[in-house]
Order: sequence, then C-alpha cells, then structure tokens
Amino acid sequence: EGQKDYETMMTESAEKRKADSQSLAEKESQKADMEAELQAQTEGKAAAEKELSATLEYIASLHSECDWLIQYYEVRKEARTGDIDSIGKAKAILSGADYSLVQTRAHTFLRRGVA
Repeated sequence: EGQKDYETMMTESAEKRKADSQSLAEKESQKADMEAELQAQTEGKAAAEKELSATLEYIASLHSECDWLIQYYEVRKEARTGDIDSIGKAKAILSGADYSLVQTRAHTFLRRGVA
C-alpha cells in the first residue's frame, strides 16, 4: 500500500509540474505580450508629447502675433484712415474736383526764355 501511495503521489506531482509548466509558459507569453504593448504605448506617448509640444509652440506664436496686432491696432487704424483720406482726395482730383494747384503759366514762362 505504501508503494501505491508513493506512485499516486508521484503521478499527482508529475501532473502538477506539467500544469505548473503550462501555467508558467502562459504567464511568460502574457508577460511578453504586455511588455510589447507597454513598448508600443510608450512610443505612442512620446509621439503624442512631441505633437503636443509642437502644438503648444504654435499656439504661443499665434498668441504673440495677436498681442502685436492688439498692441498696434490704433497705429494701424490711423494709418488706414490716412490712406482712405488720401485715396478719396486723389479720386476727387482725378474726377476734376480741384485743379487750383496745377500751374497754367509754366509753358508761357518757358516761351519767354526761349524768345
């Protein structure tokens, strides 16, 4: 009977070792899969951080550009108003509004000098 108990124990131990080996192999496989996923996630995070950094830099450049536009708004507004006035005056002159500044005697002066 001792021999039979011994053989039963050895059979159970062999089955347990086999089950433990399978379990260990499965866990190692899962660990390898998880490490690969971790590596992929780490690379994805690095790429996302790089993109975020570029986006933040772009936003900062837009912010500084907007600050400049706001800071010099009045100066640009006055310049545009002056431009509009000048264009209006030029348009009026070209349409015949006021020729009082044009010299009409210049050609007679040149004729006197030649004669």
